[in-house]
Amino acid sequence: MKQLGDILLDEGILSEGQLMAALDEQAVRGQSLGRVLVEIGMLSESQLVRALANQVGMEFVELGDYPVDRNAIALVPSALCRRYIVLPIAIADGALVLAMADPGNVVAVDDVRTAAGVAVRAVIATHDDLVQAIDRYCRADDEMDDLTSSFEEEQQDSLEMDMSRLGDIVDDAPIVRFVNLLVTQAIQDRASDIHIEPAEHDLRVRYRIDGVLHEMQRSPKQIQGGVISRLKIMSDIDIAERRKPQDGRMSVTHNGRKIDLRVATLPTVWGEKVVMRILDNSTASLDLRDLSFLEDNYTTYKESYTKPYGMILVTGPTGSGKSTTLYATLNAVSRPEINVITVEDPVEYRLPGINQVQVNPKAGLTFSGALRSILRSDPDVVLLGEIRDHETAQIAIEAALTGHLVLSTLHTNDAPSAVTRLIEMGIEPFLVGSALDCIVAQRLARRLCSKCKQAYVPSEVELIAARFPWNPGEEIPTIHRPAGCSACSNTGYRGRLAVHEVMRVTEDIERHAVAHSSAADIARTAREQGMITLRDDGWTKVLLGDTSIEEILRVVA
Repeated sequence: MKQLGDILLDEGILSEGQLMAALDEQAVRGQSLGRVLVEIGMLSESQLVRALANQVGMEFVELGDYPVDRNAIALVPSALCRRYIVLPIAIADGALVLAMADPGNVVAVDDVRTAAGVAVRAVIATHDDLVQAIDRYCRADDEMDDLTSSFEEEQQDSLEMDMSRLGDIVDDAPIVRFVNLLVTQAIQDRASDIHIEPAEHDLRVRYRIDGVLHEMQRSPKQIQGGVISRLKIMSDIDIAERRKPQDGRMSVTHNGRKIDLRVATLPTVWGEKVVMRILDNSTASLDLRDLSFLEDNYTTYKESYTKPYGMILVTGPTGSGKSTTLYATLNAVSRPEINVITVEDPVEYRLPGINQVQVNPKAGLTFSGALRSILRSDPDVVLLGEIRDHETAQIAIEAALTGHLVLSTLHTNDAPSAVTRLIEMGIEPFLVGSALDCIVAQRLARRLCSKCKQAYVPSEVELIAARFPWNPGEEIPTIHRPAGCSACSNTGYRGRLAVHEVMRVTEDIERHAVAHSSAADIARTAREQGMITLRDDGWTKVLLGDTSIEEILRVVA
C-alpha cells in the first residue's frame, strides 16, 4: 500500500519541501500525518479524505455534487443512517452504494445490508458532507407523514378537543413526537419561523426559510388541539385561555446546541395559530464584517458607533435583520471598562457581559419607565429595543445628548424618513438634528447558492425594466441568476445578505430637520453627500454575484 505522503506528492497536492515540513511537525505533535496537514492548513478535509480513499483503493465522492438517488435512500431507515453516519446514494450493478466516513465499520455495513436486503458497496465521503446530506435527504417529513397517517386512522367524533381528556392528548407519544419532529426539521432546514395554522379541514405547517414561507405539511384537523396544547405547555403559556393572544418561550437542544424559540399564539376563526421564531444564539455573536456591508457604508457606520455619545437608529420592516445588526454593533463596542445596558421586549438573545432588561408592562415596567431607571444605573451604552412613542423617544434623545451612546430601531421605509418620523412623534426638530448621528436602513435579500448560480448577460429590456444603473450603448454587465440544486433544495438561493442605506446626520441634514423639510428633500441632500441608497447597494451586490435582480426588486421598492 502506498504511503499517504507519496500519494500527495504523486497527485501534486504537496511539494517535497511541504511534505518534509509536515513530517517535522508530525514528529513534534505526535499526530497522524493527515491530521497534521489539515491542522496546519496544507490540506482541506476533503483533500485528506480523497487521498486516504486512494490509499486504500476506494472511491471518494463529493456529496455536494453527487446526484443522490432517492430510491436508494428509501431502502434504509433514517434512524440507521443517523446512528452510523452513512447514506445510501445509488443502486449500481445490483448493489447499494453506501457513502461512509468510516468504511472500516463492518457493523454499519452489515446492518445496512440486512435492512436493505441487497449487497452493499462502500464509498468514502467526508464526515461533514455526510451529516449535511443526511439532514437534507433523511428528512423528518417522512416520519411526520407516518404519524399523520396513524392520526387519520384514529378519527375522532368531535373536531374540538375534549377538555376532560386534555392530559391524555398532551401526553400521547405521537403528539410529542410530531411536535419534536416539527421543530427539529425546521432547525435543520435553517428556518427562521414556524407557522402552525388551523384551517377548516386540516392543520397547515409552514417554514420561513431565507425570508420566504414554504408549505411543509398538512395534517388532519383532529390533532390540532393536541399539538397546540403541547406547544403551549412547552412554552409555559396558559392552555385554558384561547380567546386572547399570548406569548411564551421555550428551549430545545439540537446537535448539542441550545436553541431558544419565541412562541406567540393568535386566535383565528378556525382555532389558535402558533408562530415560533427560532432564535439561534450564534447570530448574536456575529461580527459586523459578517453583515455584508459595502466598504464605504462600513466605514461611515464605524465612525458613528465608535463615538462616545449620540444616537444610532436601525430602520426597516419586521424581519429585516435590525436586531442582528444592533447585537453585532454591541459586540463591537462592548468592553470590560464600559457599562452596556439593553431594554428589550422580549430579550431575544442572551449576551455575556451585558445587562439585559426585559420589559414587563403587566408589572408596570414599560420601555420609558425602564429607560428612565437605567439612566440612573450609570450606563455608557444603551440599547433600546424599539422607539414606539413620544415618551420613549424623548428620553432616548435626551440620553444621547447627555453623553450616552444610544442604539435603537424604528419602523420606517428608508433612512431619511427616520428624521421626519421622530419629528412627527413630537420631538423638537433641533433636538432630533443634534442627537441623531447615523441612521441605517436595511432589508434582507436571499443569497444566490454558490454551487449552482449561473452567470448570464441580461437583455437591454430586462435592465431597463428593472431600472438597473446602466445606460444604452454601454457594455452590458455579466450577472448571475438562480438555477437550483440539491444543496439549496432547488430554490437557487441559500442564506441571506443585508442591503444597507447608511446616512450620516450632517449639518445640512440638521438644518433640514429644523426647517421641517420633507423626507424627499433630506434624501436628495444625503445622496449629494455620498449616501448609497438601498437600491444602489443592492445593484452593487448583484454585480458582485451575491444576489439576483429579482431579489433586489422583491425587497427594495
